[in-house]
Amino acid sequence: MLVAHTPDADDAFMFYAMIAGKIATRLKIEHLIEDIETLNRMAFEGKLDVTALSVHAYAYLDDKYRMLSAGASVGEGYGPIVVAKEKVELRNVKIAIPGKYTTANLLLKLAIGDFKAVEMRFDEIIPAVNAGKVDAGLLIHEGQITYEMHGLKKILDLWEFWHDQTGLPLPLGVNVINRRIPEEEQKEFLRIMKESIRYALENVDEALEHAMKYSRGMNRELVKRFALMYVNKYTLEMPPKVVKAIEKLYDMAEEKGILRKPKLDILS
Repeated sequence: MLVAHTPDADDAFMFYAMIAGKIATRLKIEHLIEDIETLNRMAFEGKLDVTALSVHAYAYLDDKYRMLSAGASVGEGYGPIVVAKEKVELRNVKIAIPGKYTTANLLLKLAIGDFKAVEMRFDEIIPAVNAGKVDAGLLIHEGQITYEMHGLKKILDLWEFWHDQTGLPLPLGVNVINRRIPEEEQKEFLRIMKESIRYALENVDEALEHAMKYSRGMNRELVKRFALMYVNKYTLEMPPKVVKAIEKLYDMAEEKGILRKPKLDILS
């Protein structure tokens, strides 16, 4: 079974026990590591058995994949932000985005409408803003907590936009499983996914050692802070209010004519 996830500390943290063989299973698992937008685009080909996926991307892939109730990246009190060197009017400038199908890009469209987007890898955005290649940047992953170290200012907080609109947690990413996988194997993978997340949350320091391989210059405390931001109570088991939040995101996007609301199919 080919299982794809990102080179980010939170994914490394939650997948540690599975990668390290801490969870007994009859499944033979091979891990593929790519950035989230690469995985979003690979998912359109339907070749990945399990993959991390932006909630936005799932809207176009509900015929190929089912969501898993474990492994979601959900923000509460934090989320993607737009930064710049100085205050700018976002509708009138070039904004670097970490991918067309990222949930962050969808949220920015909901918040400000049409804008001039420049796609690039998530880890190229801060350098591009500082070099003046773009006027602003949409940050995901650790950039949300390190941007001030690079001399940048927060222009727009998309968690605040979302919370003001909905009062719900902010669903950003999910893990999905290919519909062609037999049901029994889908359920077995969900079991070991939950066990891997539970192991990380119960053995934080051990899982953090593995996550440090994906620190991208962050110190241990920052990696721990970031990992525990996105591997939380919602990651172990998706509660009804997160399902409601996903539905709300799709409703808002459909009302704006951005996408067709998909049918949610969540394996629990």
